[in-house]
Amino acid sequence: MIDTNFLDLLGKFDLIIRKRITSNYSGARLSTAHGRGVVIKDHRIYTPGDDFRTIDWKVFARTDKLHVRKYEEERSLTVHIIIDASASMDYGGSKYTKYDYAAMLALGYAYLAMRQNEKFQYSIFADKLYHFRPARGMHQVINMVESLNKIKPAGTSKLGEALSQYTKLIKTKSYVVIISDFLLEIDEIKRSFPKFADHEVVVLQVLDRKELDLAIEGDLRLHDAETQTMLRTFITPRLRTSYQQKLQDHILAVQRECDAYGFTYHLISTDKNIFDTFWEMLR
Repeated sequence: MIDTNFLDLLGKFDLIIRKRITSNYSGARLSTAHGRGVVIKDHRIYTPGDDFRTIDWKVFARTDKLHVRKYEEERSLTVHIIIDASASMDYGGSKYTKYDYAAMLALGYAYLAMRQNEKFQYSIFADKLYHFRPARGMHQVINMVESLNKIKPAGTSKLGEALSQYTKLIKTKSYVVIISDFLLEIDEIKRSFPKFADHEVVVLQVLDRKELDLAIEGDLRLHDAETQTMLRTFITPRLRTSYQQKLQDHILAVQRECDAYGFTYHLISTDKNIFDTFWEMLR
């Protein structure tokens, strides 16, 4: 559950967060159109007829040759935020479930987009994809808080179907944030990620500390929130070690898929202060 205190804290941390996100975020805002803009893309040798005002005298001082600046026009961007609301995201400790934490991460990115005066669009998926109209401004942030607070995570995560549908909503190169626990078959992730290869993508894998450590022992009944199956088992140190290795292998596999397409990847534990997480992600 997101409360108004979180929005207040986002406002207080706004300057720090905006500084940290600039290097990741601004790259996605550049188009390939050349013209008189605000962002310098490159330089080229001066030729007669070029606007004398575009000469870069610092480059001339270094090279003894006249170069003119080439610009990229800065255009509006829609930031796309995709949140997993399947049943497995309802797991968590006493303070936050994985969904709660994912919702705060999503809101943080939406808030940053709002402060940049950019449109943002947020979507939720489990068995189906639900998307909301892109908009800008604080009213859209408030609407997002209300919408996310109404969601009760349920159903199976159909990441592949959701991302396949979502690509149809994106018309131009965009900045896309995907937030999930990614506790699904790696083959489904492999099929999903290529669809976003042309975009600037941030992948946030959110896990609970208990999932990462399996710090429990003894005779237990385990419940799969998505399939509703029950498993009775006895947790031993050996079983814990085996589990941790398999989970680590899966995490590394997700990260490799991100690396293959140039996506930014972060593994996030819900026991960490949310603003410490923002600081580390955006630095």
